[in-house]
Amino acid sequence: MKLHELSPVAGSKKDVKRVGRGAGSGQGKTAGKGHKGQKARAGRGPRPGFEGGQMPLQRRVPKRGFNNIFAKEIVSVNVSTLEQIFNDGDIVDAAALINAGVIKKELDGVKILGNGEINKKLTVKAHAYSESAKQKIEAAGGKAEVI
Repeated sequence: MKLHELSPVAGSKKDVKRVGRGAGSGQGKTAGKGHKGQKARAGRGPRPGFEGGQMPLQRRVPKRGFNNIFAKEIVSVNVSTLEQIFNDGDIVDAAALINAGVIKKELDGVKILGNGEINKKLTVKAHAYSESAKQKIEAAGGKAEVI
């Protein structure tokens, strides 16, 4: 096979529909826009959500909730994940979790949750622990240190 012999798979390439190029094209005269009216004009109709002057839906529906600017974004990690990724005797902190690809960023803190089992002796340094996570880490012979 040579480069000049390559061609696209049959049916994968379509010709562009050229509208408004005469009666013989099949899309001449009004170019598929019908006759007159707002939708036939340049610039195409009103903005999305415009209901002809009627009070639009996004203004009829009442506002709900708020964004708490003081809320803390905490990343959670289960003990089962620590079991899978880290080796016996490792020190697990935010930097180690980021390097291992478990979390993308530390945000406002890391909390260890107790879902799953852990049998490795790990020293875990996190901002918070669930009660069950702390028990499981210490039962496996590890340490659960609060930063």
